[in-house]
Amino acid sequence: MYLRENPVLQRELLVNLRKHRSFVLLAIYQLALACIVLLAWPQDLTMDLTSPPASAQNLSNLFFVGQYLIASLMAPSFAAGAISGEKERSTYEMLLASPLRPGAIILGKMIASLTHLLLFAVASIPIIVLCLPLGGISFYEVLAAYLGLIVSIVLFGAISVFCSSYFSKTSHSLVVSYLVILPLALGAILFWQGFEGDGEFRLKMTTLVLPPIALVVVVATGAAAARRLLYPPDLGSEGHEVVDLEMESERAMGLVIQSDQFPDRLFAPPRKRDLMPDGCNPVYDKELHGEIFSQGTLMLRLAIQISMLLAIPLMGVFLFWKIESCVWFPIYVIVFNLLVGPVFLAGSMTSERERQTLGLLLTTNLTPWQILLGKFVVGFRVSGVLTSFLVWPLFLGFALNMSFWSNWYAMLQMLVVIVLVCFANSVLALLASLFSRRTPIALVSTYALLMILYVVPPAISYMARLLGFSVAASHSVDFFGVMSPFSALFAIPLDANLKEVYDETPANLGDPTIVYGYMVFTIAILVSAVLLMYVRLRSRRGLAL
Repeated sequence: MYLRENPVLQRELLVNLRKHRSFVLLAIYQLALACIVLLAWPQDLTMDLTSPPASAQNLSNLFFVGQYLIASLMAPSFAAGAISGEKERSTYEMLLASPLRPGAIILGKMIASLTHLLLFAVASIPIIVLCLPLGGISFYEVLAAYLGLIVSIVLFGAISVFCSSYFSKTSHSLVVSYLVILPLALGAILFWQGFEGDGEFRLKMTTLVLPPIALVVVVATGAAAARRLLYPPDLGSEGHEVVDLEMESERAMGLVIQSDQFPDRLFAPPRKRDLMPDGCNPVYDKELHGEIFSQGTLMLRLAIQISMLLAIPLMGVFLFWKIESCVWFPIYVIVFNLLVGPVFLAGSMTSERERQTLGLLLTTNLTPWQILLGKFVVGFRVSGVLTSFLVWPLFLGFALNMSFWSNWYAMLQMLVVIVLVCFANSVLALLASLFSRRTPIALVSTYALLMILYVVPPAISYMARLLGFSVAASHSVDFFGVMSPFSALFAIPLDANLKEVYDETPANLGDPTIVYGYMVFTIAILVSAVLLMYVRLRSRRGLAL
């Protein structure tokens, strides 16, 4: 019932593994790893294999860290819709009415969701085997690295399935999964890099400590998700959970969102009880009061609480202690908006298509600008307010730490980059929603596009320096940093008093060209995306299909 005769597992495996995208993703994954190994392959004509060469060690670390980061980012996208997808497809009640045990449903969903990633990990073994003769890493360390990778994939998949059982929308479960998984993944990468010189300790921790802890978490989250399926809350039509906002506020623990009080009403206004005034934008008025919070505020509460819990120690470290690394706190703010911002706009147009109301919206006398502006303002308002909760610690650190006072222009540039990122994330999410058929596809497409723009340029620059590229080649690669806010933040010039770890560092560090280049590039992206959406809505071809 749990494995051999599990219809959920069999159906999911047959459907998922036979899709064309499974083979395409596997091919892209293998090509990406092969390109990394090819670029990082030592260029020395002769190598002394009696001692571990530095180039071979860099190659092995880059391979494992890159593969671990990719798997960590992909795990929620495969598993976060395991249960919430049934609710969105209105098949959740039928699944609960089947004779399957809740544990069998959870186990089948989790195994089927993670099969792709496990295949990716296994398929990469021949590539790392080619690197073993170079030295720098032992065979046992390779086994430990793959054991840690597989255990982490299972752990992150279990967390994503657990979140999926508590939300009725895949986008909400995806965001909460990322908020929980990303700190764990970054902590694991820092551990692997920090103990690079102590391979024995790293081997013991990976093989003896990590698996039992992960097993306990997987069993606990799986049991909690199965218990929720065994005793589901009240369900209404089409498998949607009926949420009473007043009762939810009374029973909620920790942060409580009250729509009738400030500042909660900025992003969680009460439901509309009077007539629409004349002259207002009906799309904005309708979305503002009836759409975003119709399924409760659990995702918002978790997002705020987790983000503030992480912001407090990061604020103390980067804004008051390690002030030479102050740029990492704006990076944290950007990562938070990267996860949360697209959620509220990726379903703006796809939700209309899913409810079969897009045709009615297009037949009204509303202009494309009114539709786009109404959809954008509602979603951006929520993500903007949530991100502002993390900007306040940034202002506080700048005001209380006198070391920042002489860098006021650099601090202003950081704030401008954050604002541009907020607009870019929301606009690109709205663009993906306009060209996608389903909300999960629009959200994943937005994440993929933003990851390519934000992460790939600094990753390539890091690889160029790690692998010892020439100065000219490194400068050519750094030019692509105009696409990434992370590269722009690191390129902001700072006075020497914020670079205390360097003894002979002149003032005005950084590269203002990349900073201003990013601003121009982002504004061009925003203008292009808005014009493309306007042309798409104005033509209205194929939108209602």
